[in-house]
Amino acid sequence: MIHDFEDFCLYSYVIVDDIWQTIAARFARPGPPPRCSDSELITIALVSECRGWDTETELLDYWQPYRGLFPHLPERSRFNRRRRHLAQAINLIRRILLRSLDLSQDRQCIIDSMPVPVVKFHLAPSASREWAVYGANFGRIASKTQTIYGYKLHLLITLSGVILDFELAPANATDLKVGAELLANHTRLTVLGDKGYVSAPVADDLWRHHHLRLISLRRKNQKEQLPGALRKIINQVRQLIETVNGQLTDQFNIEKNQAHSFYGLCARLYTKLTAHTLCLYINRLLGKTDVLQIKPLAFPSI
Repeated sequence: MIHDFEDFCLYSYVIVDDIWQTIAARFARPGPPPRCSDSELITIALVSECRGWDTETELLDYWQPYRGLFPHLPERSRFNRRRRHLAQAINLIRRILLRSLDLSQDRQCIIDSMPVPVVKFHLAPSASREWAVYGANFGRIASKTQTIYGYKLHLLITLSGVILDFELAPANATDLKVGAELLANHTRLTVLGDKGYVSAPVADDLWRHHHLRLISLRRKNQKEQLPGALRKIINQVRQLIETVNGQLTDQFNIEKNQAHSFYGLCARLYTKLTAHTLCLYINRLLGKTDVLQIKPLAFPSI
């Protein structure tokens, strides 16, 4: 069982280090090994996201009382550089965790998107050109009745709350277009979506080529509506995605960009999504019935 924050750190480190031993050779680099090992640094990054410590200036200060766990904390800029360098490794750890997590085999999923602004709206005209080079754009977020500058994160989530896959796209790209691209990487799923994913041609294409059934809520002005019982089911399961989106927003601060570059943003997103998957994995190991109760892992005393 996890009784305190140190327990959570140790659980996380053992899991990360076991995986790291199997993939470290892919990310080898010249020179002597760092005093803070790669698996230690990845664990620090993941656990920090679970605690909402996502700015390097504060993050390493928060870790000072826990130097007994990780005695060789890197300097701030070095931590940032190493995390960017290890971004693909962190995402690979997420994918390996998914393969080991039985709940990820659920063939019923939900698809949705959430905003990832890179700068505040009024600062967009003076934002770094790098953001535009990598596709950042203005986009309307209907659920929040706001316009942002940046991206939207499109999520494919199982009915147990596991983030199965994701895609980062410009904020002005439609949910339907990006959702179709995301779903084309999967087969034999039943996927529920809101009105933004309504398209008979897209649904037919996904079924014909991928044996994937996309079921979307209909717009009020559409002649053909879903049966009432099915609409009720979709509305009920959509509460799940609100829970996951809420965790990513409130606990993992996914809508608050602290990165100054596109690759820095990607490194942070990989870390946040891997941290979420790690929490579900640990809850499954602990035999928890509700694996989405993840906050008590990082805040055991609450």
